[in-house]
Parts: sequence; C-alpha cells; structure tokens
Amino acid sequence: MTKLRLAIVGAGPAGIYAADILLKAERNFEVSIDLFDHLPAPYGLVRYGVAPDHPRIKGIITALRDVLDRGDIRVFGNVQFGRDVTLDDLKKHYNAVIFATGAVRDADLDIPGIDLEGSYGAARFVSWFDGHPDFPRTWPLEAREVAVIGNGNVALDVSRILAKHADDLLSTEIPANVYAGLKASAVTDVHVFGRRGPTSVKFTPLELRELGDLPDVDIVVYDEDFDYDDAARDAVASNKQVFVIDKVLNKWRERPAGTASRRLHLHFFAKPLEIVDDGTGRVGAIRYERTAPDGQGGVVGTGEIRELPIQAVYRAVGYFGSPLPGVPFDKKHGVIPNREGQVLWKGDPSFGSKGANTQMYGVYATGWIKRGPVGLIGHTKSDAMETVRHLINDLGNWWRPESPSEQSIVTLLDERGVEYTNLDGWHKLDQYELALGTAEGRTRIKVVPRDEMVLVSRAQG
Repeated sequence: MTKLRLAIVGAGPAGIYAADILLKAERNFEVSIDLFDHLPAPYGLVRYGVAPDHPRIKGIITALRDVLDRGDIRVFGNVQFGRDVTLDDLKKHYNAVIFATGAVRDADLDIPGIDLEGSYGAARFVSWFDGHPDFPRTWPLEAREVAVIGNGNVALDVSRILAKHADDLLSTEIPANVYAGLKASAVTDVHVFGRRGPTSVKFTPLELRELGDLPDVDIVVYDEDFDYDDAARDAVASNKQVFVIDKVLNKWRERPAGTASRRLHLHFFAKPLEIVDDGTGRVGAIRYERTAPDGQGGVVGTGEIRELPIQAVYRAVGYFGSPLPGVPFDKKHGVIPNREGQVLWKGDPSFGSKGANTQMYGVYATGWIKRGPVGLIGHTKSDAMETVRHLINDLGNWWRPESPSEQSIVTLLDERGVEYTNLDGWHKLDQYELALGTAEGRTRIKVVPRDEMVLVSRAQG
C-alpha cells in the first residue's frame, strides 16, 4: 500500500487541524505526519496571540491537545524552517509539505508619524504580554494617554490589557515579567479609534461586553457617534450581532460619569490622519478627521480635524504573513499564492514551471498564510479540509523522497545539532508551568525564555 509521509510546517490550529482531517479522511494509503514549529511549544497563536484573560478562547487548546495526544502525529518544536530544515530537506524525506505558518506581523498603516518613538504594532505588544520567547522581556508603559487604532478584536484585546489593572490578571497565566510591567504602567486613558460607525465594527459582542466588566475602569462613549443613518438602522434591525453590539453601547451611554482611576474611550467616525511629533521625535498627539455616514453603509470625510494628546499609539489594523525560504510569496497580500491550497509558482524555471500560475507539486498551504488573517476557527477547519482534499487527489504528483523513513528526519536533526522538542517535552513544560503557578497560588505561569523552555522540555526523566 502507498504511504504518504507528510510534513506540516506550523503547529498552531491550522496545522493541527490539517493533520487531524487527513488522518480521518477516506483514502487508500497510509499516512505518517510530522509537525514542525519554530517555537518549542505547540498551539501557535492560541498560545501566543490570544489575550491571557480569554480562558474560553484558550479552551481551544484542549481540543488541539486531544488531537496531538492520540499519538499518531509527531511534533518537532524549536525547528526553524529555512535554517534547521529546508525545502530540499523535506523533498528528501517526505512526499509533500503543508505550510500552516499563519500571519504574525503587523500590517502597515500609512500615515505620517506612524514611525515615531512610542508608536507600536499591536501584534508585537500581544507577543510581549503572551510571553513569546522571541520578543523583549520588557515593554515601555510610561504613557498616560494611549491611542489604539482599529475596531477589531485585536484592538479590543490590546485596549483591555492596557486599561486593566495588573492584579486583575493574576488569575491568568501571564508571565512574571509581564505582570511586573503592567503593574508599573502609568496609563490613565486608552482611546480606541475607528473610522466607521458603531454598527460597522469588526469586534464581536463577547469582546465588547468584557470591557464593561473591568474593575476600576470606566467605559466612555460619545453621543455624537450615535446619529445613525438608514443603513445603520437597517444593520441593527437585520443583524443579530450588530443588534447586540448596539444594545451594549447604548447601555453604556446611559451610565453616569464614573470615578474610576482609568478610562477606556471608544471613538467612532474618527479617521486617523497623523501621529504628531512632540518636538523630540516621540508621539505627542493623534490628529484625526471626523467622518460621517455616506448613506450606503460607508463613511465620508467631513473636513473637521481634531487633535488629542497622547504619548503612545498602537496600530491594530491587521496581521500580515511572512515569506518562507524557497516558497512563493505574494508581497502585496502577505500570503503564499495558491489555488484552494495548492501552491502556485509564477514562471520560475528552477521549480520546473512553464508559465504563470503553475502548481508547485508537493507544496500546499492552509490557514492564514493561505487566505490572509481573516476568519475564526471554523474557517481554519474548512481551509484545512479543502487543502487536504487536493493533497489526497494529487497522489500521482507527490514527491518521491530518497529517504522516507521516520527515523531519517530525526537523524538529520541530530546530525545538525538541532535541539528540537517533542510532544513528551511539551508535556514536561506544561507540568512545569502548572507547578510554577501552584507555588504562587495561580493556575499557571508561562515560561518565557526560549532556552529555559528547551531545557525543561529536553530534560531527562
């Protein structure tokens, strides 16, 4: 019987779902799957891209853990694609590869002053407070007034963590260095800016409601933002999610002015124009234009320009994919070019291509690196199903590896001195983090340094 040796690069939800779907799919061949990730621990953005005070969302890890703990998928952590293993290496040891590397960089925001000192990408801040091992241990939190640009869930995550008191995060798994940084934060006011109205936001009702439950944090909304046009009223009447969001926001309008030590302001119909220099090369203010409904669900500029003093700004306008060595990349959209998960190569003869949009046999993509950083877990699963279907049907075009044995990749990594981690190692790290938490009266404390993660994971016994 034919056997498929499959490599999956990326051990987050997209990669794990692809492996699980393939193992459960109807097929007439055996399957052996190896998951590779550059991080020592699995689960990708669920571990390093979801705010620590989101236990319900982090519950996804339980489902992913169940898949890995079946024992029919091998995991190789702390392995950097392009350095520790290359595309040529994978061709020697596997029949195909699925790239599920996600999108972790901040999308650009092209306005003057966005590169001033005190201007940050939201994704980098998320990586810091989630204890990502490849980011600095400290974060500058001297600003009293902060702007967050964006109206999606990431913008609300960033705003909530900035406004929330550090002691209220001790029930989560935040690392010690993150707690110390947030405890010393000088913030008093967080201003969230969206260029469209309240009925056009991209965040979910769950994310919004959580803001209203923050201890010693007042939520401030402005009556001028609720002069709806017919399109907005239709959206409220026809869309349950919009209806709930509108209801929550209007309840906050009715609240009396609070006396909390921190405030989180929601500014709608506010289009950022410029981050203003304070005269020393640092962020000093945000300049924005008031917009207004255009009658068709969009907005137009009013010409009214406002300026608000701030000392830091976070852009939360989306994520962007990163290129991989030897793999095609669409620089405009930040994805691997593909047709339903089949990677396409545009006219490079070194890959046997004879023209534009030629399939790069043996190479597939799934998740955000396939379709861009939009959609939730349901989209990730359907993405994986589509990619796996093509992988199965492409059997005649799989690679013919020279050394397909399961031991061969282990030997390669050992010969190169790669300190890879495996699933048993993750279990050790998991128990270690839980023990750190128990000692402090908490559920878990996440380990941050990469070398410590690897040391714990590779410990004997």
